[in-house]
Amino acid sequence: MSGAVEHGTGRQCGTCSLCCKLLGIEELDKPQGQWCPHCDPPHGCMIYSRRPGECRAFNCAWLENAALGDEWKPTRSKMVLYFIDEGARLVAHVDPGTPDAWRRRPWHDQLRAWALRGIRNGPNVVVQIEDRVIAVLPDRDVDLGRLEKGDAGHIGEVQTPAGRRYVARKVPARDIAAPPSETDPAL
Repeated sequence: MSGAVEHGTGRQCGTCSLCCKLLGIEELDKPQGQWCPHCDPPHGCMIYSRRPGECRAFNCAWLENAALGDEWKPTRSKMVLYFIDEGARLVAHVDPGTPDAWRRRPWHDQLRAWALRGIRNGPNVVVQIEDRVIAVLPDRDVDLGRLEKGDAGHIGEVQTPAGRRYVARKVPARDIAAPPSETDPAL
């Protein structure tokens, strides 16, 4: 069963098991957006003591960071927050049953504030709804669509004659070897 105390925050999964639905688990061949066959919502993981390594290694940001208010608990926000790329990107993985939850207050305002702080120093902020990825920029949201295996998203700033502009674009896997430049006109 889930519910172990995580990282000294005193928080527990409790009745929350939204990660068991939203995240894919390669070791179980479980796709994103479908309940894990070993999860019994709202009771949690029925194989908790022998769960796969991917599950053992995962903790949502709400469990790890006491500074996140209770509004970020996944059962309330309908999102699971976590970091990827060694902390360079914050993902808000949204329950497809409530795909616009991230656009509501107070969540969207906070995602935008994090995006503003992260545009230069990281983390960048993205929303994921099943396989669709949306970059959250300080001034707008950019739908990058579906990212195929090996694709990436580029988020940053460019200098234009009118001043700095925030940019986001999908980078296909075939173009990964040639990273986008700050002056790339396609941005």
